[in-house]
Amino acid sequence: MFRQATMNDMPAIDAVYAAARRFMAANGNPNQWGTTNPPRERIERLVTIGELYVEETDGVIHAAFSLTFGEDPTYGVIDDGGWLSDTPYAAIHNVASDGTVPGFFTRCVAFCRERSDHLRIDTHADNKVMQHLVTKHGFTRRGIIYLANGSPRIAYEWMK
Repeated sequence: MFRQATMNDMPAIDAVYAAARRFMAANGNPNQWGTTNPPRERIERLVTIGELYVEETDGVIHAAFSLTFGEDPTYGVIDDGGWLSDTPYAAIHNVASDGTVPGFFTRCVAFCRERSDHLRIDTHADNKVMQHLVTKHGFTRRGIIYLANGSPRIAYEWMK
């Protein structure tokens, strides 16, 4: 079950992101999130504005992600490609799981598609697991975008 996160969920959310960072490091992607990303302040802000969702099973939080509607500044410039459309979209970010409940990303994408016919997502070049998952779920690679700090990310898009 997905629901909007609350501040009371923060200890469990912290544990989910810690597990995801360990998984990323163990699977050839130690630099995308390092040991401190996403920053707790960002996650708390997303909770406050109602954009962070958690997946809860039997009262235990196993995963989290954000779904943001409206223009994402990091998607304003795209190199080595282009977007399918400039129509309004939602962006999926901060995707993390503790790895204990299989199929989380499939459920996450289905949840997001129920809310938007146009989705964007991005990931680090070293994140082969996420690259596989997003293409498996019908997203197409659109080019390279840059985070506010200049770090490049592979951008993907899906439209109904």
